[in-house]
Amino acid sequence: MSELAGKHIVLGLSGGIACYKAAEFCRALIKAGASVQVVMTEAATQFITPVTMQALSGRTVFSSQWDNRNAAGVDNNMPHINLSREADAIVVAPASADFMAKLLHGRADDLLSLMCLARPIDKVPLILAPAMNREMWAHPATQRNVAQLKADGATVLDVGVGDQACGEIGDGRMLEPDELLYELIRFFTPKLLAGQQVLVSAGPTFEAIDPVRGLTNLSSGKMGFAIARAAHEAGAHVTLVAGPVSLPTPRGVGRINVKSALNMQKTLGVLSQNATVFISAAAVADWRPADIAVQKIKKDGSGQVPTLGFVENPDILAGIAQTARAQSRALYCVGFAAESEDLLAHAQAKRVRKGVPLLVGNIGPDTFGQDDNALLLVDEQGSSELPRASKLQLARQLVAEIARRLPNPSPLPATT
Repeated sequence: MSELAGKHIVLGLSGGIACYKAAEFCRALIKAGASVQVVMTEAATQFITPVTMQALSGRTVFSSQWDNRNAAGVDNNMPHINLSREADAIVVAPASADFMAKLLHGRADDLLSLMCLARPIDKVPLILAPAMNREMWAHPATQRNVAQLKADGATVLDVGVGDQACGEIGDGRMLEPDELLYELIRFFTPKLLAGQQVLVSAGPTFEAIDPVRGLTNLSSGKMGFAIARAAHEAGAHVTLVAGPVSLPTPRGVGRINVKSALNMQKTLGVLSQNATVFISAAAVADWRPADIAVQKIKKDGSGQVPTLGFVENPDILAGIAQTARAQSRALYCVGFAAESEDLLAHAQAKRVRKGVPLLVGNIGPDTFGQDDNALLLVDEQGSSELPRASKLQLARQLVAEIARRLPNPSPLPATT
C-alpha cells in the first residue's frame, strides 16, 4: 500500500549512531510512496555517508548551508529556504540532544537547523525522533527541551528502550524504522476518531475439553488487529482483547489476551463500561464442553468414542449492547458475521438479533488466515459492499464508516 503517496518528506539526520536506522527508514518511506530529500549535519556524515543516503533516496543529499547547487529547482544559493518550501513534513531522525537544544533556542548554524527555523510553521510540520544515551535522555535539561519543543509546535516522538551502542540499557534509543514509518502514517491520517475510546475484540476463542485439547476455529485475528491499528491511526485510544493468536500488537494499542468465550465475556464486560465504540471482530465459539476433564482423555483400545456434552456460550456482543442501552450509555456497537452462505440474509438477521446499528459480514472460508478480505456492511438503511482489498485497507475504510455514523463525529484536522 502507498500510504504516503504524494507526500514529500525532508529527512534530516543529526549526529548519532542511530543514523544507520535512517537508511532503512528512508527506504521504507520510498516504498510507502513518498519522495524523500535528505539533509545531513556534518556530524551525521561521520556515521553514514551522503552517498548511501543519495542512493536510497534517489536525490542529491545536502549538508552545507553554503552549498550552491540547485535546490528544489531554484538556483539562488538558499537551500535552507528552497528545500523546506516543498516539504509536507520535515522529519529529523535521529534528533540528537544537541540538535534539539539548538532548535529550542532558535540557533541555526548549519543547514538542517536553518531549514527547521526557516520553514513555514503553519504549513510544514516538524517531527523529531530523539536518539541518545539513557542518561542524556533522562537529564532534566533534555526533558525541559522536549516539553518546550512540543509547546512550540514540534511533534517529538517517543524513544525506544533496550541495548544502546555504549553498552548500557534503557530509554533513549531511536524508534525502529517500521515504528517511525507508522508514526508518520498516523501523523497524516485524519483524526476521525479523536477522543473516542475504542474497544476491539479479535481472534478465535479456545474451549478446553481436557488439559491438552479443545475446540477452536480458523480465525487468525488479522482483521481485528487491523481494525485496532486503523482506529489508533484515526486518533482513538484503543484497547484490543485478543483470543489465542500470535500476531504482534499494533503500535500504540493496549492489549489483553484471553482464551475462552467466558474469559472474553468477562474482560469485555468490564472494559466496555468506559468505551464509546465496541467493534466485536472476534470469532467466539458458539458452544463449549459442558464438563472439562481434569486429566487427558485417553484411548483405551475399545473403539468407544467418549461422549461430549455441550452448552451454549453467551452472546457477548448482544449482552454488551443490551447493557449499554439499559444504562443509557452512548456505546456504538459493531458486530461481525462470518458466514459460509447467504451472507446478506444472515447478516441482516444477526444485526437485528444482536441489537446493533452496524454489522459487518464476510464469508469465513474466504478470509480466515488470509491477508485480504471483502466486507458487507449492513445497517438499518440497507447494505453496501467494501470490495476485496488488504485487511488494513478495509479496516481504514470501516473506521471511516464508523466515524461517519457516530452521533458526534470529530471535526479535528488531519495532522493533530
